[in-house]
Amino acid sequence: MMMSFFDQFASPSFLGIPLIAVAIALPWVLFPTPPSRWLNNRLVTLQTWFINRFTNQLLLPLNVGGHKWALLFASLMVFLITINMLGLLPYTFTPTTQLSLNMGLAVPLWLATVIIGMRNQPTVALGHLLPEGTPVPLIPVLIIIETISLFIRPLALGVRLTANLTAGHLLIQLIATAVFVLMPMMPTVAILTAAVLFLLTLLEVAVAMIQAYVFVLLLSLYLQENV
Repeated sequence: MMMSFFDQFASPSFLGIPLIAVAIALPWVLFPTPPSRWLNNRLVTLQTWFINRFTNQLLLPLNVGGHKWALLFASLMVFLITINMLGLLPYTFTPTTQLSLNMGLAVPLWLATVIIGMRNQPTVALGHLLPEGTPVPLIPVLIIIETISLFIRPLALGVRLTANLTAGHLLIQLIATAVFVLMPMMPTVAILTAAVLFLLTLLEVAVAMIQAYVFVLLLSLYLQENV
């Protein structure tokens, strides 16, 4: 049976039951739990150092009110990185290639930042819709444009993560298919193509981590405008 390149993005199922929930919940099992003793092993120490550095860097421009989001941002960052990295393994499914999942993460968190801004400082929050010093004839047009850009933010968050991961997976599959096709006919070209595939895989590892960081970083910037 011929399979499409896009079949890898279909949610797996068992007996008609979608397994995307298992794919989302499984990464949490892989995280080491910090023990109660004073000295930890190297893996837990590395994990703790990474989370502390990331949290300090992310919350540096925020005031004290935004520090309440530290646990949420750190958990989301680790969660996205783990899912993206596991999706690069053979015969695995990447939930973050599904736009529905990414929008399910982006919309509630973006909406929470907007609600916080409207509740704590409504004047400042609404002031973002109209830049200072705008000519009077342009005021209605700019308000419409800024409102549209505000509501596009969660869509941009979800589409950016989905598009980057989907494009990377498609490129890897296309080049891997080319290697198998060229191997019996042109071995030298196939070896060079395999080297390109290896470099592309390393690039996708970096993209998996960078896109998770960008997703959380943009959320923190949206929060910074409203706290």
